[in-house]
Amino acid sequence: MRHQLSQVLHRDFHSNHSLYRFRKGDGYTIRSLYFDTLEDRDYWEKIDGVEIRRKCRLRTYMNDPSFCVLELKKKQGQYQQKTSYRLTRAQGERLIQGDYSLLLELNHPFLLECYQMMTQHVYRPKSVVTYEREAFVAKENKIRVTFDQMIRGTESNFDIFSDQLTEIPFFDPYYVVLEVKYRGFLLQYIKDLLVGLEKQQLSVSKYCFSRKVSKHFLF
Repeated sequence: MRHQLSQVLHRDFHSNHSLYRFRKGDGYTIRSLYFDTLEDRDYWEKIDGVEIRRKCRLRTYMNDPSFCVLELKKKQGQYQQKTSYRLTRAQGERLIQGDYSLLLELNHPFLLECYQMMTQHVYRPKSVVTYEREAFVAKENKIRVTFDQMIRGTESNFDIFSDQLTEIPFFDPYYVVLEVKYRGFLLQYIKDLLVGLEKQQLSVSKYCFSRKVSKHFLF
């Protein structure tokens, strides 16, 4: 499947510019720190299937740990919006330590929105998720096809810049999460490639899976 897609689509920016790959030529490593309220509102809204919900994370690409990206995803039914802002490593470390005043100092509308949300609802770091990604893109309809594997995480260490995090896998290592995103409609030749796959359609939340230890065990 990957080989077929590589013949008709382009690899995304991070694939072409990765300095650190999990296998030569096969993608790049993504690591995200998820924030949630003290009562885990975002987690439970996803579990309960609430139509309007959000997710806040700090993401880094392990090929270049000099920067990170603060992202806020909003979802209403089948529609979703993602807003991002690039930060330096030092700025990201301040957020990890709970210093949200940084968002005020930068004085950007999106960051001010994040500051209001994260302080009013008492957002705190909750879990880290790391995985290996291969991504293919097409300009038409902003098509993006991603393969995520070796999905692992931790709820005990939030230093997303560390190369020595101890993480546990929370997906079968033989499973790959395939996601297809597009605007309007999916081109037929890509549909044809997907038809022959052995697959099971699921609503997968890496964040929710990463919380399974604290949510399923009492200490």
